[in-house]
Amino acid sequence: MADNTRDYTRLFDLTGRKAIVTGGSRGIGRALAQALAAHGADVAIVVRSTMAQAESLAKTLNEASPNGAGDSFAIKADVSDPDDVERMAAAVEARWGRADILVNNAGIVLPGNAEDYPLSQWRETMSVNLDGVFLVSQAIGRMMIRQKSGSIINIGSMSGRIVNWPFRHAAYNVSKAAVHMLTKCLATEWAEHNVRVNALAPGYIMTELTEEVLREHPDVVTQHWAAGAVQNRIGSVDELAGAVIYLASDASSFTTGEIHTVDGGLTLR
Repeated sequence: MADNTRDYTRLFDLTGRKAIVTGGSRGIGRALAQALAAHGADVAIVVRSTMAQAESLAKTLNEASPNGAGDSFAIKADVSDPDDVERMAAAVEARWGRADILVNNAGIVLPGNAEDYPLSQWRETMSVNLDGVFLVSQAIGRMMIRQKSGSIINIGSMSGRIVNWPFRHAAYNVSKAAVHMLTKCLATEWAEHNVRVNALAPGYIMTELTEEVLREHPDVVTQHWAAGAVQNRIGSVDELAGAVIYLASDASSFTTGEIHTVDGGLTLR
């Protein structure tokens, strides 16, 4: 009788996998690119403007790979531009011939009161946070459908479930709620092609933007953001890595269409 026991020691192994991380040069995206590479994946770091940082990160990832033989690289593309996205997807396919993991991390937040919010900023938010996720998922999804495998991880937000306070950013909240629903729709449509689509919904995470808020509005970070979580703190980018490795790997082979919240328990109350 054949032994079908799973090799649990390799459950999170991504050796040989090809991953794409948009907005991958800093903050959350940088940490996720590093985590994917640490588990064996090559990473295409997609950025709109920070190419020097992306190229430096790719070099570091390659040097840290076994025998320095990694094939991570940086590519410049605006995720809200359909032509740029198609060019990026074509470059990935030309270099690797496949894409196994996509992390849609690129995003922006433009705060403002709803009654005075410029339509131009509303549309800019949606073009990056929602249209960008759709366009990149569509372009890379076609590749995954052809190869009959793939894992897409959209970076949503707890802001897709709650209204953050005291800052006003309705456009951001709405865009992330839409990303959550898009995740479920794509998961349903592409399951027949063995392509899984999930979302990660982070809570307040210490990034360059959070550090700026901490300097200018320390009471907001301590009294609202940290105190709102049952763990009474905000998180670090490293604390998102495990969830993404799980969703990217074979460990989550029976998981699709899920919104995986990592927020220190903020949305519990």
